[in-house]
Amino acid sequence: MAARWRVRAITFANKLYRDFDYQINTTANRSMHQNPPYHNDLTLERWRLILGRTADPEQEIPLSNTQTGMDQVLEALYDTDRKGGLGRSAPNVNRWLGDIRRYFPTPVVQLLQRDALERLGLAQLLLEPELLAAVEPDVHLVGTLLSLQKAMPDKTRETARTVVRRIVDDLERQIHTTLQEAVRQALNRSVRNRRPRSSEIDWRRTIYQNLKHYQPELRAIIPERITGFGQKGKALRHIILLVDQSGSMAGSVVYAAVFGAVLASLRTVQTHLVVFDTAVADLSEHLHDPVELLFSTQLGGGTDIHKALGYAQTLVRTPQNTILVLISDLYEGGNRTEMLKKAHALRQSGVSMVALLALSDEGTPNHDHDNAVAFAALGIPSFACTPHQFPKLMAAAISRQDIQQWAGAIVQEPS
Repeated sequence: MAARWRVRAITFANKLYRDFDYQINTTANRSMHQNPPYHNDLTLERWRLILGRTADPEQEIPLSNTQTGMDQVLEALYDTDRKGGLGRSAPNVNRWLGDIRRYFPTPVVQLLQRDALERLGLAQLLLEPELLAAVEPDVHLVGTLLSLQKAMPDKTRETARTVVRRIVDDLERQIHTTLQEAVRQALNRSVRNRRPRSSEIDWRRTIYQNLKHYQPELRAIIPERITGFGQKGKALRHIILLVDQSGSMAGSVVYAAVFGAVLASLRTVQTHLVVFDTAVADLSEHLHDPVELLFSTQLGGGTDIHKALGYAQTLVRTPQNTILVLISDLYEGGNRTEMLKKAHALRQSGVSMVALLALSDEGTPNHDHDNAVAFAALGIPSFACTPHQFPKLMAAAISRQDIQQWAGAIVQEPS
């Protein structure tokens, strides 16, 4: 266990020093050109910070005041010999939270907070509203708060909702326009109305496509072809997000809620969001408020994908226009044979189905490889998808592209 956390520390430090080099030694950085040994000295300082105080018992490698502060907050978290760590009291953790925000940029602060929650068992401290208000929110913290919501006292619950809304609003700002544009463009390409009513004419596209038919003497365009929006105002696709709410999928649940809310805001798309463990809960009525939706989930518990697919099957009205996105690590706690039969039946009916092993930035998670292979054999691609890639995935599915081929292509994209 200790070795795992030491590796975690080294990985963290290497990333930190690569991405935020300017914070390590600002004094040395200013004199870099006048001091050729700077690079070697800084390399030693980096390794000193990575390995901790025990690697330099004689203190032969001098650290600046800033570096000493960085070393102290890292030691409080990662020094496996320390019995108390940050301690169990809110004042100690509050001070530590303030220190990490002083020495490190936000992405690193979030990483340190996650490690503190997992390594030092500080989840209970988040039940204190004063401490919770001091935390830098991220998707992982939202997952932790959701898992603790049943244990929260009333005085903390409102603070927790405020923290969750901060990160949800931030995510919505990041993805709203991208997802809406991707879906709209895909629908425009996939739905072609060659004989539109006057209210359905896409004037911009019609004019652009007929510019070559401009008649100078008439000072007008005589269109050869009129392009329409299709079934304007009607739902052209039905998207079902079927989300595993077991504890390991917490981050994916958060992203799915935000994406679902954005999709639900489009009139041309009908959206359902269903979460499941061993029971199934349709939370579509909460899509107007993703925070309320998230607090309606119950993270943890078992998994019954067969039952969830059975419920999704009851939502399908026009299979050829339905896209079912199963977000799960595919560990089935129910009947595996029946799960595969249900998935096969959905595919045979014409539903476009994809299994996302995760919807997060953390790469392919631990998952049931055998079930992923079995899904692929049924024509259901199974892969991890980042939030950045999700709008493109939706556009590809709406355009009826080969998702397996699409997924293979994004693997080749630089990160």
